[in-house]
This record gives sequence, structure tokens and C-alpha cells, in this order.
Amino acid sequence: MKATRTQTVTQTQSMNPWLPRPVPIVRVQRETRDTFTITLDVSDSAQGLAFLPGQFTMLYLFGVGDVPISISGDAAKPMSLVHTIRAVGGVTRPLQKLKRGAVLGVRGPFGTSWPIADARGRDILIIAGGIGLAPLRPLIYHVLRRRQDYGHVHLVYGTRSPADILFRQELERWGGRFDMDVSVTVDHGTLDWYGDVGVVTTLLEKTRCEPNNSVAFACGPEIMMRFTVRGLNKLGMSDEQIYVSMERNMQCAVGLCGHCQYGPLFICKDGPVFRFDKIKSLFGIREI
Repeated sequence: MKATRTQTVTQTQSMNPWLPRPVPIVRVQRETRDTFTITLDVSDSAQGLAFLPGQFTMLYLFGVGDVPISISGDAAKPMSLVHTIRAVGGVTRPLQKLKRGAVLGVRGPFGTSWPIADARGRDILIIAGGIGLAPLRPLIYHVLRRRQDYGHVHLVYGTRSPADILFRQELERWGGRFDMDVSVTVDHGTLDWYGDVGVVTTLLEKTRCEPNNSVAFACGPEIMMRFTVRGLNKLGMSDEQIYVSMERNMQCAVGLCGHCQYGPLFICKDGPVFRFDKIKSLFGIREI
């Protein structure tokens, strides 16, 4: 059977990591003052866009540039590609102004993923700081969909203020489950905030996870993850039980340009998810 032009274009794009795949925005949702979520329709391919929790794509705004963004949607729904973005740069600020129907270019997915298969039968501890909850959300979806495969599940999430909390409705829904604990803290409370105030590490001691049979997944500012690892070590967890997602300025996403070099590693192809013992010697060097 002769392939249609659409099939040929899709196949070419899937084989060429440099070629952006044009897809339309079907939904834009404001999360906080400077953070928003866009949903892209990738149903132009029969497979949609399959990805693993923890991976990222390069989003290309035609005429402006591209930017690496972690996928924040559900891997079980490959026809919709979801990204949660903070407007802080020359590409993400214009992205924030886009409406439904605008077209973006997508390359990917790229990078390593959270090792959820290896975590079966163990307690799961998820630690997120600020926008770091977005790359962890696909992991949460996966664990809750296969809840019987895991032990105790505890999400610890910290933000600057109550106004900066991401995915409020989902956090409330997850917190209302009988098979999952959710702890949320803020750096600075308000008069109408009745939750915890302080850094996320202050909540680690309240977890019910068994240190010897747990896996921890962390994403957030590097200083937050540095203290998180120390807190987990104090609980009795080894570096081999801890996974972190690193953020760096990625431009090519295939380890060629060198912008995201991290010692001998490249975040785009060797990461962004790393087992902590693999990068421990680099993690403490602030200049890298």
C-alpha cells in the first residue's frame, strides 16, 4: 500500500531528532502567576507520542527558538502531550502568550526516565520542589494506576508560597486517597494557609516509608535536592536508592552541542534522571 504524505512526514520526523514535528495546542491552563500548562494534540500519528515518565521534549516556537521542557502528562494517554512551563526566558515568556490553535514544533521524547519498573514491591517516596512537581507527575500517574505493585507511597511537595502551588485539585484528590500520603509545605505562609511552613526536608522524618525497602525520586532546585539527599541519608537510605532529575540548558538534546555537559556526562542523553551515586562526586561542585 502506498504511504500517504502525512504518514511519510510522520515517519521522517520520528527518525530525525533534528526535525520539529508541528502540532497544535488544544488547551492552555494557567497554574500560577508565572506557570502554565499546555496540551498538544499529537494524534496526527497512529501512535501519538509515546514517552516514559521523566523524559522531556524540545518545544520549538517558530521564529523564536526552542526550549527543553519535561513532560508532565500521563504516559498512558499518548495522543495528548502535556507540558507545564514556567515563563522565565526568551522562549517560555512568548509561549505563555499562545492560545488554543497555535502550532508548536516538537522534537523528542529524549532522555532517561524514572526507574519505576525497578521500584516494584518497594515503598515510594516522591520529593518535589516548585516546578519540580511537573516532571514527577507522570511518575505519580503510573504508580497510582498500578497501585498494587508498590508499597507505601508518600509525596512531599514544597513551594515558595500557597499561591505557587501547582496542580491544586490533583494534590487534594491524591491527599484524599487512603493508599497515599501527601504533605505540602511552603516557605512563606499567608493568613489563610493552615498547612506546614518550612523546607521540604523538615517533612521527611514524618514519612512512613521503610528506609531499607524504599526508592526516592526527587526533582527541584539543586540546593533543595542537595539537602533532600542528606535528609534521606539520615533516614537510612543509601545513595543507590535515590534518583534525581537534573536541569541544564539543553539545546540539541542528542549530546552534540555540549551546552548541557555535566562533567563527563550530558544531561540530555545520559539524564535528566540519574541514580544519585552516579553523580554524587559532581553534585557537590557548584561551578559545574
